[in-house]
Amino acid sequence: MKLSVLMPVYNEQRTLRVIVQKVLDQQVDGIDAKEIVIVDDFSNDGSKQIIRELHDQYPEIIKPIYQEHNQGKGSAIARAIKMASGDVAIIQDADLEYDPSDYCAVLAPILDGDADVVYGSRFMVSNRRRVLYFRHAIGNRLLTLLNNLCTDLFLTDMETCYKAFDLRILKTIPLRSKRFGMEPEITAKIAKRNLRVYEVPISYRGRTYREGKKIGWKDGLQALWIILKYWVIDDCIDEHAGHKILSEMQKTPRFYTWTLDLVRKFVGARVLEVGSGIGSNISYLSAFTEVIATDCDSQYMPLLRTNFDHLPNVTVENWDVTEAPPQFEKQPDTILCSNVLEHIENEDAALGHIRQALPENGVLILIVPQGPHLYSRLDQVLEHYRRYSHSALEKTVKRCGFQIEHQQTFNKVGVLGWFVQGKLRRATSLGKNNMLLYNFLTPLFRIIDRFLPWKGLSWIVIARKVGVPAMSKTPTPPLQKRLAA
Repeated sequence: MKLSVLMPVYNEQRTLRVIVQKVLDQQVDGIDAKEIVIVDDFSNDGSKQIIRELHDQYPEIIKPIYQEHNQGKGSAIARAIKMASGDVAIIQDADLEYDPSDYCAVLAPILDGDADVVYGSRFMVSNRRRVLYFRHAIGNRLLTLLNNLCTDLFLTDMETCYKAFDLRILKTIPLRSKRFGMEPEITAKIAKRNLRVYEVPISYRGRTYREGKKIGWKDGLQALWIILKYWVIDDCIDEHAGHKILSEMQKTPRFYTWTLDLVRKFVGARVLEVGSGIGSNISYLSAFTEVIATDCDSQYMPLLRTNFDHLPNVTVENWDVTEAPPQFEKQPDTILCSNVLEHIENEDAALGHIRQALPENGVLILIVPQGPHLYSRLDQVLEHYRRYSHSALEKTVKRCGFQIEHQQTFNKVGVLGWFVQGKLRRATSLGKNNMLLYNFLTPLFRIIDRFLPWKGLSWIVIARKVGVPAMSKTPTPPLQKRLAA
């Protein structure tokens, strides 16, 4: 394991060498290597020259970054995150208020596999704490209280410097705040991402303003604004538009439950999900069966591993369904392919690989978008190649060596929303508030779905692997095609 120490610096020549040496000397069980990413935020006191000298002395460990003008701690941390290459990361100020001897305690929950994020609290019981500004402490506690009300996290010290992260996760969290507002911002975003957060006591040697303390009352007001801002705004994953829509869909857990309730009776003893994404189906499935969660997206894989790898009946595997399946330790008897096939240009190849991963008589649960006439701007943003008609889907499934045993459409009310958002408004997202409203009304939609006269937004097909695929009975090798041409 490699530790990345993220160190913002602004006019810290008095303490910079000392804190860097403390970091270098600190040993942590489970950490084999470390790097210190130092971001100089346009210092004018000689700090920049010290960083150059440290880099010359430790070129393999010190990674220097020089801001072209003063931008603030948040900006410096954001740049350090991009440069970092470790497995875990911790933020370390360049003064001596926080002691690297606490690294073992702060990093332990992550290294043990229990946490994604750890906060080092100055207000939990610890061995020592310098007694300083009472009003400053009250301000911290009030901001932490408001933050807890907005995020529903029970933290004792939101404004602490010592925050440690699984770096794979941290790299997917966008940071917009330039100054100290990054503290409540990142707290709000890890809460909305449902990450596993721990808190441990740390020592604290605070300094006075005469000694170089920089945070002031204006930063407190900014923190108040940031807390309220990210309570309302969902900006918690560094995503393209398709990721954004998937994040919006996470606001509809009742819809996912409805979908999986419809197919649960077809799920066997071990189900593999193709394209698990951010894991919206995994919690449901893992409650009653073994699950193999697969994906190939560089942003989703870390989320799946940190959120589900610790569960005894969940395995996370990297698999691109457009390629042949890997050798799974345990073969699945059921494969769930929910809203994936429409993203793949060569659907026959994908279904062929799914067929390879199944044993004889294995079950495929296929969920795809219904209705070519509904293809819209939303489908384009989601990178859908197609929406399916009943006949086209049936032919494709049979051609690839499956026998259909059950099929149905559902989510008929969803057709109206999709048509308005995608066709009429040509929107590029579903909208957070729309999804919250849809989730609230899902129990009603489940009741009326069977009585509405049109087809639903999605098709469900239950198919079984049988015999030899029709498409393989008279193969035409690529070479034969070229010779014929």
